[in-house]
Amino acid sequence: MTQDLPLGAPLPGWSPPPRPDRDSLAGWYCRLEPLSRDHAAELHAAQLLDGSIWTYLPYGPFPDEAALADWIARDASGADPLFFAVREAVSGRALGVLSYLRIAPGAGSIEIGHVNFSAPLQRRPAATEAVTLLIGRAFALGYRRLEWKCNALNRASRRAAERYGLSYEGVFRQAEVVKGRNRDTAWFAAIDAEWPALKAAYETWLDPANFDAGGRQIVPLSELTRPILAARDPALASGPEAGLASRDGRPDNPGEHHQEDQG
Repeated sequence: MTQDLPLGAPLPGWSPPPRPDRDSLAGWYCRLEPLSRDHAAELHAAQLLDGSIWTYLPYGPFPDEAALADWIARDASGADPLFFAVREAVSGRALGVLSYLRIAPGAGSIEIGHVNFSAPLQRRPAATEAVTLLIGRAFALGYRRLEWKCNALNRASRRAAERYGLSYEGVFRQAEVVKGRNRDTAWFAAIDAEWPALKAAYETWLDPANFDAGGRQIVPLSELTRPILAARDPALASGPEAGLASRDGRPDNPGEHHQEDQG
């Protein structure tokens, strides 16, 4: 006797997307450049301003520019993870990094992680735009799923994920050991069906008309993306929120490594 079991929806015409390349991306407020040793001096100077950006990362801080340059050459110059430096338009300086990782064309899945924004970049529109540029490129290439993972204790990163319109998918308990400590990992994602609405939300928020003469946002991004969420993070529904809001509506985001394992 044959039993008919449920199957996923067929995907007629779908084919694996290409891997992202190392081309630069430019927006209103920042430019993403393939990370290289040439960025080490500016990045190290900016990173010295706030040591807390390394709290949830499995590497760093680096004692000097040379050590950071060596790390870039050794660990951050490959195709996966694919690192970018964030060059802010106003200052012209490289002030942060982020990457694609866990790139899986066969599944149509890709992750954004290794987000490490220095103090001068935090709470700036350029920080938000940097993430949305990578999200946009991923879906433009044909990826079906965009992931964001973080230490479950990193409340700021969890708020940032939800603010970008990435839906909560749960927590993997005891997922990693980072710097000798347990890490539970919170998962968030967006899928391709949600991209048109997310794209419209990002464009509305990033439009210079959404900022007043003092640079303050008029409509918060979270207000634009909230209706798109398939599920909200229950951890954000309780506890104090004071101090997490910022000039551009973006939560404070100490550097985060949204990855399960580099091995």
